Amino acid sequence: MKKILKSVMTLATTLAFVACGGNAKNGGREPQELSGAGATFPLPFYNVVFEQFGQVKGDQVAYGGIGSGGGVRNLRDKIVDFAGSDAFLSDKEMAEMDAVVHIPTCMGAVVVAYNLDGVKELKLSGEVVADIFAGNIKMWNDERLAALNPDAKLPAEAIIPVYRSDGSGTTFVFTDYLTKVSPMWREKFGAGKSVNFPTGQAAKGNPGVAGVIKQTKNTIGYVGSEYAFAQNIPYARIQNPKGHFVLPSSATISAAASGEIPADTRCSITNSDAAGAYPISTFTWMIIYKEQNYSDRSKEQAVATLELLKYILSDEAQHITSEVHYAPLPTKAKELSLTNLKTVTFDGISILQ
Repeated sequence: MKKILKSVMTLATTLAFVACGGNAKNGGREPQELSGAGATFPLPFYNVVFEQFGQVKGDQVAYGGIGSGGGVRNLRDKIVDFAGSDAFLSDKEMAEMDAVVHIPTCMGAVVVAYNLDGVKELKLSGEVVADIFAGNIKMWNDERLAALNPDAKLPAEAIIPVYRSDGSGTTFVFTDYLTKVSPMWREKFGAGKSVNFPTGQAAKGNPGVAGVIKQTKNTIGYVGSEYAFAQNIPYARIQNPKGHFVLPSSATISAAASGEIPADTRCSITNSDAAGAYPISTFTWMIIYKEQNYSDRSKEQAVATLELLKYILSDEAQHITSEVHYAPLPTKAKELSLTNLKTVTFDGISILQ
């Protein structure tokens, strides 16, 4: 009888709590539906962390992997709660929109993936990669490639570069790296989310580039490391400033972020001269408006957005990064991000007290 009475009382308490709109997971506010769009580079990580956030907080996150450029456009149009981008906004871009905050979510690597019969390991220098994508090195058995790979049987076949067709933060990271290692690339092409590649085949998103490389012999392209891993596509060892040929790993990506990080976290870590660093490493960011009251958003929606970002910065979420072939944020990046989140407001009042 006592057990039955206790069960009835518990049920009554639960019903009363729900009737008042309470939710124990998120401090009593209504569960929210958040939306974001942008980079495909961190999508495998986001798929996992968004699901876990939903389980922890009860909020649901919908994210469209449409490329960093598309995500930033959606944020500029104020139709999403956050944008995902592998490229931090330039001063010019920031001047053209309301004040934003950059929150790094994880670190990753852009790899140079390839499809060559019988070639299980490939070594590349930055200048050689630049000349391949500029169309200056046209054949796989070119003497410069042969000199870097004396033990590989490189075919007498034309190289087919594969690049992004959409505005892409991955393209920005890759071309940012090329501008640092190749004066030719810096002068002719530069760095950007969209670059006029002179030769090769275009594909949409990291999945598109990885798919073309997987299916087409003699191709070479740049993709997020997780996509190459998922498709079982080999990728090259890239020579770093120390002269070492390095593969991406949690350790070699983390090494690239061992330098100073500015207060707003907007920084490039490509071609890091740190010992053991993989040279095409990067942060990826979520970008939100500093003032969260826009486009009829509720305060609860703003609170949920910040709780999502706080969760991603947590040890629990950062632990996931290495499980899906990314790298966790350095402590300094997390500390700066939590400080920056305290500047985010709703109607001018700080959300995080």
